[in-house]
Amino acid sequence: MASSVEPIVLGGADDRDLTKLTDYEAAGGYAALAKARAMTPEAVTEELLTSELRGRGGAFFATGRKWSFVPSKDQIPKPHYLVVNADESEPGSFKDNEILSRVPHRFIEGCLITAHAIDSKHVFVYIRGEYSGPYEILVGALEQLRSRREILGDVTIVVHRGAGAYICGEETALLASLNGFRGQPSAKPPFPAVSGAFERPTLLNNVETIATIPAILRRGPEDYKALGTEQSGGTHVMSISGHILRPGNYEMPMSRTMRHLIEDLAGGVPGGRALKAVIPGGASSPILGPEALDILCAPEALAAAGSMAGSAGVMVIDDTTCIVQLALRTAAFYAHESCGKCTPCREGTRWITDTLQRIEEGIAAPAEIDLVLEICDNVEGKCLCPLGDACAMPVRSMIKRFREEFDQHVELGYCPLHETSSLSSLYPQPRSLLPLATVSPS
Repeated sequence: MASSVEPIVLGGADDRDLTKLTDYEAAGGYAALAKARAMTPEAVTEELLTSELRGRGGAFFATGRKWSFVPSKDQIPKPHYLVVNADESEPGSFKDNEILSRVPHRFIEGCLITAHAIDSKHVFVYIRGEYSGPYEILVGALEQLRSRREILGDVTIVVHRGAGAYICGEETALLASLNGFRGQPSAKPPFPAVSGAFERPTLLNNVETIATIPAILRRGPEDYKALGTEQSGGTHVMSISGHILRPGNYEMPMSRTMRHLIEDLAGGVPGGRALKAVIPGGASSPILGPEALDILCAPEALAAAGSMAGSAGVMVIDDTTCIVQLALRTAAFYAHESCGKCTPCREGTRWITDTLQRIEEGIAAPAEIDLVLEICDNVEGKCLCPLGDACAMPVRSMIKRFREEFDQHVELGYCPLHETSSLSSLYPQPRSLLPLATVSPS
């Protein structure tokens, strides 16, 4: 991981092994926790407000403001809970995996600071079930703290493993699963800040958000804010994959461009091939063309460009890729992961997938391309949670930005990029391209 600015979430300790408590303390670990505990909860929250830290889970809501929504014990005299969303299931995003694996104590320190800020004695980390490595490392780090009550204080941290459901990344579905029910979203209100885990006041934050907090208290909120833009302070850990020379996680200031990430840090598109498109925030974010290189990584800049920062899963796509196949692969994922609770999502994602399949096979009528757009309109904004939107938004953007490829599939009766696209192995060759002897008589 290379950057001209020292990473403050994933780095900052030379060659020390930050999975070890002794090394983490030698690098200044848990000093920010001591500073926070010497402050009032309100003062800690004010530091976060000043830093302009926005939640790194995808919504990018102001973290300090979200903390302030949790009522005080005077208002609701019940136990308060901190729940950390570590159910990283968005295709293209794998930053939480590395944070938990490389700097578990930084994450734990952030949990303890946040618990102090909302007057909570109970922390639940809801971790993706497939993350067996990060789970073991995190549990091991907590075991190292078992005899260090001066660090843990009277806070209990429980690590809860999910069971592989993408939908449980949505906060109300996550809370339902944590509460022992089927992981499905629910309507709001009540909001988690009032009735969340075990029907008590609850704060939910993402792993990267929590792991950033010690650095803010250590460096000072103004210094951290200066690393970003006026609206989005600090740095962001970006996961980059796809057609890229050096895939991985890179932590960079919000004030840098996508070009800095894609070309300077990750080495650009390999093999001398041309950049065709960029998905900037995980599979659910609208696709951008090569113009994405000159857009800032800050969420407000990506939103102005017609996409979103999302979970910071940047996927680079070269000119050999069939966008119809990419749209189909995206829709099929969300159709599979729909919990089925609400009709627009359950039926709409399947209709989108089936129609895109017909376009890919070259058997669709020209009107079916616009039919997909119509279905997307009937899904987006009409579901209990954002999963339906996560299917509709990227598919719509792919059709509108690369409409000629969809038209070619219909006009030619086959995929013109079938021989080069890296996704072709997932889909059988269209009947019109098969040797005549292999085509069964109709």
